[in-house]
Parts: sequence; structure tokens; C-alpha cells
Amino acid sequence: MKRRRKKNYLLTDILLAAAAVILTGCGAGGSGKQAMATMEAGQAYATEAAGSEVPAGEGISWSYEEAAAAEDDFVWEGVGMSEPPNTERYREIVENAFLSAENEPISTFGADVDTASYANIRKRILRGEKVNPNSVRIEEMINYFSYDYPEPEGDAPFSVTTEIGDCPWQEGHQLLRIGLQAPKLDNDALPPSNLVFLLDVSGSMKSEDKLPLVKRAFLLLTENLKPEDRISIVTYASSDQILLEGASGRDMLNIMSTIESLEAFGSTNGSAGILTAYELAEKYFIPGGNNRVILATDGDFNVGMSSERELFHLIENQREKGVFLSVMGFGMGNIKDDNMEVLADSGNGNYAYIDDIAEARKVLIEEMGGTLFTVAKDVKIQVEFNPAIIKEYRLIGYENRLMAARDFDDDQKDGGELGAGHRVTALYELVPESGGDFDDPWLTVRLRYKAPDGEESTLLEYPAGQEQVQTELSADFSFVAGVAQTGMLLRGSEYSGTSTYQDVITRLKALPGITEDPYKEEFLYLLSKLNRSR
Repeated sequence: MKRRRKKNYLLTDILLAAAAVILTGCGAGGSGKQAMATMEAGQAYATEAAGSEVPAGEGISWSYEEAAAAEDDFVWEGVGMSEPPNTERYREIVENAFLSAENEPISTFGADVDTASYANIRKRILRGEKVNPNSVRIEEMINYFSYDYPEPEGDAPFSVTTEIGDCPWQEGHQLLRIGLQAPKLDNDALPPSNLVFLLDVSGSMKSEDKLPLVKRAFLLLTENLKPEDRISIVTYASSDQILLEGASGRDMLNIMSTIESLEAFGSTNGSAGILTAYELAEKYFIPGGNNRVILATDGDFNVGMSSERELFHLIENQREKGVFLSVMGFGMGNIKDDNMEVLADSGNGNYAYIDDIAEARKVLIEEMGGTLFTVAKDVKIQVEFNPAIIKEYRLIGYENRLMAARDFDDDQKDGGELGAGHRVTALYELVPESGGDFDDPWLTVRLRYKAPDGEESTLLEYPAGQEQVQTELSADFSFVAGVAQTGMLLRGSEYSGTSTYQDVITRLKALPGITEDPYKEEFLYLLSKLNRSR
């Protein structure tokens, strides 16, 4: 029997999202008044959508359990219609295997600050749906959360932290954690932005978690524009259309009314829209500023230039001109995650999945600097292991960002973008060599990066060894390990060892301060839901 969903599920989603915003506002530096206003607006919107008698602005009690139980009797409207077929598409992930440090001592990959995978997974878990193993990118799950890395010193665009500790899921193995932290900048300190909103308004964007949510997300972003910012809006469906061109950030009313007027229709000529968006980005280019196209879509490019090769070439050319690309994914059922991930990677940008208004606030408001302002580009990470101490190693995640060792020194090879406030965390599982002299260096971490407008890379080197070994995993390190374990369990990984959801829950609940971070606390809730559904 096909799963049915309640017709007014939007009410549940909106209230959950609004409540999450309150948590975000209270626990992550947001405005409590703003969060409450969002809650009230969410109630009003949900009431209208669901035909409820509940007055907007009045208190509404809810629970995740009640929300899940309410989604049990929806039938898609229309004669003989059932739930539409799922046409979602993800790039196949082949997990990294253990490699011999003697035969292959060097591991190289591009930095990745995308977080789309975690938000996508979260939505599925909250809805009680099965998670596609290929949607689980462990590095994006890990990089979703904040960690207590030090701020960079001097002119360095990021700090580097290395830690080594016991692996929680495999006795006798070690874990290596590498952490990068870019400087956190206040919004007032950010340079002016030349932004092109490239918005998918095709027929596939009609559902409430697509274009209506896109509109609400970009309205939030508009509220935080500065007068010197320049905004253009391009839409695409059967054809592309310029709705706004080079508007000042102070012209907020015009920008917001343009966003509010959007409606979904027609097929998806994504390539035409991208071409037009980049033309406007070049026309209003701000030297030394943030020049960026922000694409909001479900990723369904079905008309015009649709091959990956053509799209990569287009976006890579624009990247070299100083115009970067950020991708925001929306919706369920036909999301083309593989397209969006590759587009963001090709454009020196980041890829986020917006599942509710709270996530929109996190990506576009709380982390605006990281989302929009680049501090380092083409960031590459290379680790060389000492085979006298490390017998084998395995990089956890980053399967789609692996590079050949020779590409590390090749400045023509693209790495990853690091924005203001961004952090990157990578985990390696290590098999120590018995009888080694552990006082010798275990490994060397090398990094290459370019300035946002630079052409030549800078090399950094950090040896690590016994001095980095922790007798007990720090709170951050333990949390990172727990997220990695969860990702492996969701994938059904052969490398998960003794991992269970309950073991992860028990360990993370004991960590100090975890309930003070609403995002980490939410992760604990997801774990409990996964544990109950085993």
C-alpha cells in the first residue's frame, strides 16, 4: 500500500519550522523578537493554508511525535491520482576503503563546506521516510555543525587543528581529526555584494516546500541587505526572464514585491537562466566585492543545455572571472541532488538544502558571511602518512572530492571554497603499525589555497604525532565521531564496526554543553527517532 500524507501537512511543517526558528534565535545568536515574529507569521500562514480556525499569534502546543502521527491520511487531489513517482537523483557513493600507508602514503582531497546532505536527511527522518544511502555524504553531515576551533591569527585565512584519539567503533584503531576555521566576520564588516537571485519558477516548483519556501527564504535575505549591495532577479521556466536589474539594497520594497509576485509554471530551461544570470553578474561586477549568483531550484534541468559537461564548462569559466555560484536546493520527490552538488563545486560555491524556514535563516542570515563571502578558494588538503607508524588509513567521506596526489601542486586544478566563518572537518580512521616508534611524526597535513582573487596558491604544512594524541576524545571530537557513525549506519557501511544508534546516543548525551546548541540537540532527537525505528 502506498504511503498517504495528510492534506494539511503544511500546518505541521510550518509550526515545526517556526519553533525551530525560535530555538535558533535563542540558542544561536538570533533575535528573540524576530524569532517570535516568525512564529506568529508561520501560524498565520499555516492557518490560511490549512483552513484552520486557530487564530494567528495564539500559542500552539506541538510535539514531533504528534506531527509525525498527523501525516497519515493524505491522498493527492484529482481523479485516480496517487502519490507522484519519485524521480530524485543522487550521485552513487562508493565508500573510501582502507589504503596501505606503505603503498599509498598520500591522501588528497578538495575542501567541502556543503551542508545539503544533512538537511535533506533530517527532513526524511522527521517524516519517517527511508533515507537513500547515496544521499548520505558524511562530510556534509559533519560540516553542518559548529566546533570550538581557534580563530586564525595574522593574515592567515583559516586556522588548522589536528587531533588523534581512540576510534569509538573499532578497538585498536585511531581517529585523526583535521579542522579548518575561517575568520568570523560581522555582517557590517563584509564587503558590498553584487547578487543575482536565479530562481526556478518551473511547474515542478509549485509545491509548498519549493517556490513558496524559496520566496520566504529570499525575503529573509533581502531584509539583511546593505544600501551599497546590488540585486538582480532572474527567473527561468520555459524561458528566462529578468525581473529586476542592479537594484540598490536600499530599494527593499521593490525587491521584496518582486519576490512576492513569483508564480510557478512551464518546463525547466535552466541553462538559459544561468547564462542570463551571469551576464547580469558581470554587468554589475563590484571589484573587491562579493559577486555571486544564488541559484534556488529542485535541480530539474530538462530543457536546453542539460549535460553535466556543458554546465560545468559554463560555470567554471565564470568562476575564473570572479563570479561564484551558491546553490540552494528545495523540495522532495524530484530533487536532482547530483546536478546541484556538481554545479556548486564547479562554481567555487556551496550547496545547501533548505527544508524549512529555520534552515533558510541559518544559511542566509546566521551564516551569511560563509554563504556569500569567500576568504580562500581552491582549498586542497593532503595528508602524508608515515608507514613506520600508520599501517592503513581510511578517509571518512569526501568521496566526491578526492583528487590525485599530483593535482595538489597543480594550480589549474580546482579545490574548494572557504567562506567567512566556515569550518571544514575531516576524519581519518587509522590502523597503527605494531612496534613503531611513536615518538616520530605520524603524518604531515599540507594545505594549499588561493586568495579570492589570486592565481597562485600558498602552501601550509603541519606535522602531527604523539603530541596530538588525546587520552580521551574532546567533546567536539566525540561529537564529530558520533555524526560519522550515524552516517555510516544510515549507509549500511561495512566500516561501521560496533556502531549502534544507542551507543552514539549514550556517548553524546554525556557531552557537556550539547543541549546548549539547538542544532546538536536536534541531532540527538534525530538519533532517538532512528533508534526507535530500527
